[in-house]
Amino acid sequence: MGIRKLKPTTPGLRHKIIGAFDNITASAPEKSLVVGKKSTGGRNNTGKMTVRYLGGGHKQRYRLIDFKRNKDGIPATVKSIEYDPNRTSRIALLYYADGAKSYIVAPNGLEVGQTVMSGKDAAPEIGNSLPMQYIPVGTIIHNIELRPGQGAKLVRSAGAFAQLTSREGSYAVIKMPSGEIRKILSACKATIGSVGNSDHALEQSGKAGRSRWLGRRPHNRGVVMNPVDHPMGGGEGRASGGHPRSRTGLYAKGLKTRAPKKHSSKYIIERRKK
Repeated sequence: MGIRKLKPTTPGLRHKIIGAFDNITASAPEKSLVVGKKSTGGRNNTGKMTVRYLGGGHKQRYRLIDFKRNKDGIPATVKSIEYDPNRTSRIALLYYADGAKSYIVAPNGLEVGQTVMSGKDAAPEIGNSLPMQYIPVGTIIHNIELRPGQGAKLVRSAGAFAQLTSREGSYAVIKMPSGEIRKILSACKATIGSVGNSDHALEQSGKAGRSRWLGRRPHNRGVVMNPVDHPMGGGEGRASGGHPRSRTGLYAKGLKTRAPKKHSSKYIIERRKK
C-alpha cells in the first residue's frame, strides 16, 4: 500500500496525493452485506437545517462490518480486500468454513487467501480476534471492545494501533493511539495487528471539488460574518474577531469539554499528551 503523486497536468491534479489501490482485489461489494444509506443533508425530521456545511456528495452504500467477531472457533478465509467509502481503512471479505460471509476492518499485512479465526483458542496472529486475557503482553492490537460482547469501539481508523502493556487483576492496561493509558476489562476482545491503509494520513485532496464529492459544503469563517450571525463577526476592516468561540458563544480553544464526574475517568491511568 502506497500513495500516488500525480503529474500537474491540470490545476486540480497539481497538489493531489491519493492512496494507491494496488492491494484492492474486488471492484464490487458482496451484495448480501450491503444496505442502502440515506443522506440527511444536515436536516432534521422537519426539514430544518441543524448541521451546517453538509449536503450533496456521491451516493454511498453501507457495508455491514462485523465488529463483534463472535463466530468463535470457526476458521475463515480472506476472499478479497475492498474499498469502503464509509471509513478510512480498507475492509476484508471473509468466507467462513460454515458458509457464512462477513466484512472486517483489514489490518496491515492481511493477504487474500489467509486464514483468520476468533475466540480464546485462536493464535495471536494478524487478523485474529481474541479476549485480551489470552493476548501476550506487548502485542500491537486494534478494534478494541469497551464492554465484553459489545463489539469493537476503539482504534478502528486507518493506521491506528494500540498496545497491550500489562495486566492488573481482571483488567488489561492499554496504551491508546493518543498516548492515553487506560484499563479495559480483560474479557473484552481485540484484534491482533494495526489497522491497514496507514498512508491515508499523507493524502491530499488537491481541489475543493473533492470535498463536495464527500458531501462537505463550503465553510464560512465566523470572523467574516456580521455580529448578528456570529460572536466573532463585525468590526471595521479585517478585524481579528476576539477570543475564538463557536456560533453559540462556547469557547473553541482551552475549554475543557470532558465531564468532570464521568464514570470512565477512574479507568484512565494517564491522560493523553497535550
